[in-house]
Amino acid sequence: MTLKATPLNNAHRAAGARMVDFGGWDMPVNYGSQIEEHNAVRTDVGMFDVAHMCVVDIKGDQVRAFLRGLLANNVDKLQVSGKALYSCMLNPEGTVIDDLIVYFINESWFRLVVNAGTAEKDVAWMQQQNNATGAGLTITQRRDGANAMALIAVQGPNARAKVWEVIPESKQATADMKPFNLAFAQSAFGEAMIARTGYTGEDGFEIGVAAEQAEKLWNALAAAGVKPAGLGARDTLRLEAGMNLYGQDMDETVNPLDAGLAWTIDLAAERDFIGKAALQAKGQNAQFVGLILREKGGVLRAHQKVIVASTDATGEITSGTFSPTMQQAIALARVPMGVNVGDTVHVEIRDKKLAASVVKLPFVRNGKILAV
Repeated sequence: MTLKATPLNNAHRAAGARMVDFGGWDMPVNYGSQIEEHNAVRTDVGMFDVAHMCVVDIKGDQVRAFLRGLLANNVDKLQVSGKALYSCMLNPEGTVIDDLIVYFINESWFRLVVNAGTAEKDVAWMQQQNNATGAGLTITQRRDGANAMALIAVQGPNARAKVWEVIPESKQATADMKPFNLAFAQSAFGEAMIARTGYTGEDGFEIGVAAEQAEKLWNALAAAGVKPAGLGARDTLRLEAGMNLYGQDMDETVNPLDAGLAWTIDLAAERDFIGKAALQAKGQNAQFVGLILREKGGVLRAHQKVIVASTDATGEITSGTFSPTMQQAIALARVPMGVNVGDTVHVEIRDKKLAASVVKLPFVRNGKILAV
């Protein structure tokens, strides 16, 4: 099978990146030291190729009403141009087709950013609902073809300053911009979409430019001292930040209420949305928590069993790693109801049952360790 490549593939190879097959995409896992890349984002600034993710523009007179029914979070919260919202998109059974960010541009144009591996499925689902509702919308994916966009995430405490250095035209529009907003700026790289969002637990921008401008922007950021970072650091950073990964922490078999995503679902408003009735019928049946391993002898990994002494039910780790920031083994886990922060549980690692503490997420945010 031929792997798909982002517009930054040549830049990764020129930088000596170790490339891997990531869901059918040829992507950099690191450029030498995953730990150095992780620490750069926590203490200074790093950047990630996220051009495998897919920008989807939805345009038409009925776009707000359409998204009101399509998404579990409520787009009526988006009243100021540029404001963004994190949401799940559910099927009628109330499980997760994808998690995404939706941006309000104007009343006839909303922009979504969806996950790489689900993009084709997502767009097909949106088009199916567009046809079923008669909304008459234009749904355009921006990852392929003449209008392709590429996304670069610049993250870390010095991220914004570095972006302003490389794209000075963006400073006026973004200096006072709050998180989960976007602005547009004309630049040496053409029109740039600059969103104050990310997936690392640090501040920063996600920048969208025309695909043919991506390598030029990447090289300019690198020349300004922004450290390239690969998939390895991206995973340890997002896990420390307590952020779900689609396909690992939730998917089409998982009730989002059991995946710690209740905050992304608006069940209170009167509006109906796909999956609402199923969610209300199922309710929440598990909790999503953080774990810190308290005994030596193992690393926490997905699918390990979590044993809770107070109940016959068991839980499961969904994502696990060794935290470079905390220097401890940490994990995200789905556990039975009634498990509390501060409780001790045991994780089956090979033939051992090792103690772990239940902690509130996130583990790390804005460079500070929050879970101890």
